[in-house]
Amino acid sequence: MSKKDKTLKDILDLILYENPSTQDEIAERLGITRRYVTQLLQPLVKDGTVKRAYMIDLKSYESIAQSLSDYVSPKTTTGNVLINDMLANMARHVHSQLETSFDAVLEYDVGMAKKALEMDYATNNMVEKVRTSVETIVSINKHSEISKSMLYNEIAYDLERIGDYCGHIAKFVINEVYEIDDNVLKKLKKMYKTAQRMIRLSMTAFLEADTDLKDDLMELEDSIHIMQSKAINLIATQMAESSFDEKERSNYFIYLFRVIKAFERMGDISVEMMDVAIEFHDNIPRSTTPRSFRY
Repeated sequence: MSKKDKTLKDILDLILYENPSTQDEIAERLGITRRYVTQLLQPLVKDGTVKRAYMIDLKSYESIAQSLSDYVSPKTTTGNVLINDMLANMARHVHSQLETSFDAVLEYDVGMAKKALEMDYATNNMVEKVRTSVETIVSINKHSEISKSMLYNEIAYDLERIGDYCGHIAKFVINEVYEIDDNVLKKLKKMYKTAQRMIRLSMTAFLEADTDLKDDLMELEDSIHIMQSKAINLIATQMAESSFDEKERSNYFIYLFRVIKAFERMGDISVEMMDVAIEFHDNIPRSTTPRSFRY
């Protein structure tokens, strides 16, 4: 394979798996010039292989990958594995988004909170990439199970919802002038760590077909609801001791409740992702009864 072809393959792999936002970022990541990136991508942009926001048409990509057969790695030969890689990358990004959001709370850093909100643009773009890739796989492989393929979209949308709740946490720092009381902060730290673990367990179950992790996940769900109750009771006590003459102080409690709710919802979404994993790998359909009415 020529050096030019290998560089083009590196660019396409970067777009598929790392979600770059600009040609400058692609050039910097690969250690080449932006002009060279433009030169290699321009024909693919013109024929529709590479679309705006740096999405790749998988049907066109397959023919390119075949022409570069001496460099094609196993992960690029099947669409399902490709989407698994996309979802794994998206999960890592959402974990980072959550970490940045909560670090902004811990350090009371408005700049970091704004960075966390900006990260949500990439999260939304990743959802669109998964959606278009699933559509392409279904169109390429007429024998694929459409219902199963669509479950990839559900996982992506669930990760996007978690990203949205990360935004609620970040907005607390941007909207408020009060730092969180130490006692409440201790509760939030525990909820944060539990939410991170729940997201990780559910994604491991889906990506690695390890649905036996459900028992561990459900134990964590019970604990995060207990933590939520304790945090709410603590805040309610503080509210009773505070004067609501100050508008800022009342808003502080409202936004703080949203932070607590965000962690609780991340836990619920993780359970939903586990249900998707069980349906995908074990062929056990999910209940049509809303979770809030099952217990």
